[in-house]
Amino acid sequence: MELTQRILQQFVVLAEEQHFGRAAERLAMRQPPLSQAIQRLERGLKVTLLDRSSRGARLTAAGRAFAEDARRLLEAQEAAVDRARRIAGGHEGDLRLGFVSSLGYDFLPRVLRRAHAELPGLRLHLGQHPSAELVEMLNSGTLDLALVRLPVADTDRLTVQRIGTERLVAALPERHALAPGPSLHLRELAGEAFALPKPSALPGLAEQVALGCAQAGFTPRPLGQADDLPGLLSYVAAGLCLALVPEQVRSLGIPGVVYRPLHGDSAYLETAVAAVHRPDGPDAAVQQLLRLFGTFARPDGDGTEPGVAPGGSAR
Repeated sequence: MELTQRILQQFVVLAEEQHFGRAAERLAMRQPPLSQAIQRLERGLKVTLLDRSSRGARLTAAGRAFAEDARRLLEAQEAAVDRARRIAGGHEGDLRLGFVSSLGYDFLPRVLRRAHAELPGLRLHLGQHPSAELVEMLNSGTLDLALVRLPVADTDRLTVQRIGTERLVAALPERHALAPGPSLHLRELAGEAFALPKPSALPGLAEQVALGCAQAGFTPRPLGQADDLPGLLSYVAAGLCLALVPEQVRSLGIPGVVYRPLHGDSAYLETAVAAVHRPDGPDAAVQQLLRLFGTFARPDGDGTEPGVAPGGSAR
């Protein structure tokens, strides 16, 4: 016989009440159909579940065991339905998230904290790669979502959603002559020695530094190169030179390095942060994370968290 959810519910309620009238009332049905349903259940199981009398219905030993198992089955059914709905809504499941290294110091940890608080059932599998590799992984389906800095090449088949902007800051040795000031203009750094990002490893930042300095009227004088931000800041901490880096690297707290804002209207002083995913109907978990990304903003007195300021979206 088929053990439907309805017959299991009926028997569990009857087991709790041990009275057909009260059980029928709880189930919002008449007593005769309930009695007939339980009789069909017993015939199907070939087991007597109840000892019936004028005072009610007492569970047999088999009836008590079946009631316990029926409760567990109903709970398992309810849990399965709830889990399916949570996964369909993006509140549970697995999501493969890639990111460029420079977003791993401040923005990504804040995303993880918020996701853990609001989406505790969502398991994020993180991978740090260069932008070009992230795009390849998205196109091949080995990643669901990636956090990058714009510009990014070869995204014709992907959706690029700008989620914010971030300013560049000057990272200076703490004893540098320009360190005491509250801020700097980029042209004040002409003639200084720079630690520069390798274009092959940090193409966006390398282009941004080169174009920004050119707009300010000079070409940066390289003392050394590095393929990641900690490497750039190591030159600065050694007191050898300065570097231009995204503002969130201040969270690294490297001794011997101070950070000064760069004032001016140059577009090259800002870098755009974007979320990239496949356009063919991103699953609900991706949509939930995209919603979270939109909650981060620069502190403007609006009660939002510090960090990346929100932006628009584009294909």
